[in-house]
Amino acid sequence: MKRRSRKSTREPTIPLINIVFLMLVFFMVAGALAPPLDPALRLVKTSDLESVAPPDALVVHPDGRLSYRGEDILSAQTWFGAQDLGDDPVVRLVPDRDLPARDLVALARDLRSAGAARVVIVSERGVQ
Repeated sequence: MKRRSRKSTREPTIPLINIVFLMLVFFMVAGALAPPLDPALRLVKTSDLESVAPPDALVVHPDGRLSYRGEDILSAQTWFGAQDLGDDPVVRLVPDRDLPARDLVALARDLRSAGAARVVIVSERGVQ
């Protein structure tokens, strides 16, 4: 005579996971994550305004030329060495939109190797 094996008393978790996943998908599809803008709202157009970089930012032009407070500078390392940015130096970069990404990454890498704790890229924020 064989003994009957005892069945595990564990509760099945797979059906519970399936239900939670289906509820997640349902609420993602049915609900809006952010309310849409009012269709009657007309946003301000800033394409005709002349933008000005923050005064403490290093501006990178499309050809790779650097300027700080309106004056051209030779290199990021010499500029960084001449600045007194404190114990936790943060460098703000304002790149031109036509600047190649590899040039921007190389510049940020140079600033980090010169001693910058963080390199912050200042950009224009758009509303879609």
